[in-house]
Amino acid sequence: MIKRSKRDQRQGAIGLSAEAIAELNGRPTELAVAPHDPDSESAWMADGNCRLHPPATFFPSDGVGVDKARKICRDCPVMGRCLEYALEERIDHGVWGGCSERERRRILKSRRLETTSVTV
Repeated sequence: MIKRSKRDQRQGAIGLSAEAIAELNGRPTELAVAPHDPDSESAWMADGNCRLHPPATFFPSDGVGVDKARKICRDCPVMGRCLEYALEERIDHGVWGGCSERERRRILKSRRLETTSVTV
């Protein structure tokens, strides 16, 4: 007999019904199946792996939580777009595109340094 936890169920959540995903995430079903506008600037978000997990997963208060969020982001089809969005919008909190707040600050700093060295 194999004992499965909620975490195991979430990892295999792809292919589950909208009701099952909503139940695992603790959200109302309407939020799990809300239609998105394919022409909006944030349409890419509907394809993210994060849609299968509670938002709190991506706003951890410790390093362990950051690692958990990174694992979810690792195989995400929109990871690059997510990171660029967070950098463009200067989002200060949470894990976006597999990067923590500190990592995003470092990326922005290195880009500023590259820009100033090119213009000089």
